[in-house]
Amino acid sequence: MITEDAKELGFDLDRLDHVANKISEDIDNELYDGGVLCVSRGGKIAAHGAFGFADREASRPMEKDSVFVSYSIAKQLTAVMALNRVERGDLALTMKVADVIPEFGCRGKENITLYQLLVHTAGLMFAGPMVRPEQMGNLEAVIAAICASGVESVPGTRVHYSAIAALAVVAEMVRRVEPEPVSFREIMRRDMFEPLGMHDTALGKRPDLVDRLCPVVTRYKSQGLFEPEAVAALGQMLTEESEIPAGGYVTTAADMNIFANMLANGGEWNGVRILSPAMLDLICTNQTGEEENSIWSYLKGMRGWDMWPAYLGLGFFLRGEGIFPSPFGTLASPDTFGGLGSGSTMFWIDPERDLGCVYLATGLLEESYHFERMQKVSDLVHASLVN
Repeated sequence: MITEDAKELGFDLDRLDHVANKISEDIDNELYDGGVLCVSRGGKIAAHGAFGFADREASRPMEKDSVFVSYSIAKQLTAVMALNRVERGDLALTMKVADVIPEFGCRGKENITLYQLLVHTAGLMFAGPMVRPEQMGNLEAVIAAICASGVESVPGTRVHYSAIAALAVVAEMVRRVEPEPVSFREIMRRDMFEPLGMHDTALGKRPDLVDRLCPVVTRYKSQGLFEPEAVAALGQMLTEESEIPAGGYVTTAADMNIFANMLANGGEWNGVRILSPAMLDLICTNQTGEEENSIWSYLKGMRGWDMWPAYLGLGFFLRGEGIFPSPFGTLASPDTFGGLGSGSTMFWIDPERDLGCVYLATGLLEESYHFERMQKVSDLVHASLVN
């Protein structure tokens, strides 16, 4: 797992090896099935390891190039494309959605902006839109259902996380300002994945990646933020043609490491610029103040957890300040930013330490236990950096 650059990059090799030991211990104890970890600093990889099973039932071992369903780290991929369009002048953060998608402007949604979608203050539905399950990957049908729906809270008044709808609308805004009709899948391939060299990432289940794809299996039975059947269904409904911009990409840890390094490097990687440093500053700025994220309110009763500020940047989660459950680790710098995918995936960048981490896992956990798993991994990674 540990590369020859790790010591030179400032890592204690024994401590970095301990990260692998603790991950393996949890998998051996069947808390979950497997995972791939990638740790980098200054654009160089310090550790890249595969653990456990891609498919425990089939005794298929995890490989470093195993492919995973992204779940909600998709939101950051989609958000970055929208922010790229802001920098091109095709969109604006203050732009009303209805100026781009006229049929959206009804039932309390008339004045919702792109900014509110990205920071989850638009008041759109938490759960998925009212479409048949087989239509969830049909972006046109999903957008039509969202446009016909009302809001669940007054736009701009509270942080109300939208699991599917908000980023579907963001993607549709990007698609509609294209000079010629084109799918959002093609926009992502053409303008991000191919230029950055993310060759194993796609929106939808690309056929050449299927053999390496980890099956979606849940390892919890009780209800939490999402019912386990609903979480599994999202991954299982993916097809080659699916477009679910909030959760339906497939990717590898190595590709997500490229994405993270692009962000850590001020929006540029290997001569390809996606964002400006000015936009990265905005991404890393707390946009939601002391407001709580309503998505976690159920944890007061279920786990006895006190609530904490949402700490949402522009399309990204932030570590923020204070001691509370954080998938980015309690040792992370306050301006650490990244994403978290339902019960399975995580990535973050700590700009103060020039440190990045990607961890993609199989055997999905309930959200709060996923938080704790990722917090442990993240703290172990932070603790292994000593210079």
